[in-house]
Amino acid sequence: MTWTPIDTWICIIAMLCASACALPGCILVLRRMSLMGDAISHTVLPGIAIAFLVTGSREPTAMLIGAVIIGLVTAFLVQAIETLGKIETGAAIGIVFTVLFALGLVLMRQAVDHVDIDPDCVLYGAVEFAYFDQIQLGSWSIPRAAIVNGIALLANAIIIMIFYKEFKITSFDPALARTQGIRPSTMHYLLMTMTAATAVAAFETVGSILVIAMLIVPASTAYLLTDKYIAMFVIAVGIAIIGAVGGHLSAVTTPPIFGFSGTSTAGAMAVVVGFLFFLAWVFSPKQGMWCVALRRKKVQQDILQEDVLGLLWRLEERGQTCVPISFETALHVSQRAIRLAVKKLQKQASIRCEGALLNLTERGREEASLIVRSHRLWETYLDKHFPQDAHQLHQSAERLEHVTTTQMQSRLGDAEIDPHGSKVPPRSNN
Repeated sequence: MTWTPIDTWICIIAMLCASACALPGCILVLRRMSLMGDAISHTVLPGIAIAFLVTGSREPTAMLIGAVIIGLVTAFLVQAIETLGKIETGAAIGIVFTVLFALGLVLMRQAVDHVDIDPDCVLYGAVEFAYFDQIQLGSWSIPRAAIVNGIALLANAIIIMIFYKEFKITSFDPALARTQGIRPSTMHYLLMTMTAATAVAAFETVGSILVIAMLIVPASTAYLLTDKYIAMFVIAVGIAIIGAVGGHLSAVTTPPIFGFSGTSTAGAMAVVVGFLFFLAWVFSPKQGMWCVALRRKKVQQDILQEDVLGLLWRLEERGQTCVPISFETALHVSQRAIRLAVKKLQKQASIRCEGALLNLTERGREEASLIVRSHRLWETYLDKHFPQDAHQLHQSAERLEHVTTTQMQSRLGDAEIDPHGSKVPPRSNN
């Protein structure tokens, strides 16, 4: 592979485009309006086509005005259909999205006869050829797409900084925003305007179809990686930049491996950011599937350890400490799970092994007493307030005992005998 100045400019244009899309995309994701971003990124097409037909050229100002107007019309129509027609939001977006996009395709076909434009470029972008459409700025010759996307990025960043508080509060609590004199509808239409304008700036680079990937995927990935508002914007832009550079590199280097000459950089960008989203979805420290599975497994192990302690405590209560017991049968778990739980409890000095028998240590007895007390207090509380048969009482209390803190225990009362006639362990002095 030979790297040329054209490749550098392709990466710069792609980075500016993806970053410009990522900023409004974060707000769309936070507002749960990703589908609206998809709709606007497609419905700007009739606005662009009308601008082509009216002006007979690809003049950027006319394109921007046409697209912004259609973008606002899209938002208004969706809200009107949802409110007046009492139709679910997704259905309303689907109706407006498909009709206007189809209209845009029809108008674009008409525009082809009057304007030098490739419909495939409109749909899929042509970042590879953006370098050759240059504008002279003094002694500098800069691709027009870099200027357009750079202005879009700068404008989006300035708007978000100016209305930082307003976007934040209306995204999380529109009712509170109204009490502070902020109009959520105004911020909504400002966001729609940003999205439409960004889609126009990006459509020659990544196309009206792939622009949704740049709007939503980096923002969604950032959403999985952080729960801080400002950090989400930073991470989304970083992912957009990685996706842009990685997309072009993969578009240039990967196809020859399989015997192809090349592929679309815009499409490769979408694939790369999609792969980054997959990694975040699986390995995110807080919301990733792998980490969630590990936490769930740990909770299950903690519950099993508490069940073992509770069972040993009940055996002591009945004077059956010298009788071997099958924990697998009593707790309905595998032998491997029991061995792991016993090993951890021994390591924590909560139980000790005496031949084939297991007995509680002083520490383990205190822990077990707290668990059994929670269980029997819950049975008493449920029997008093939500009468049910004894078996249901036991099952409900068995689930609740593992999430009961000392403070919660104090609110359940100080019963001495549970509904089954068993003694409730006394409150711990600790």
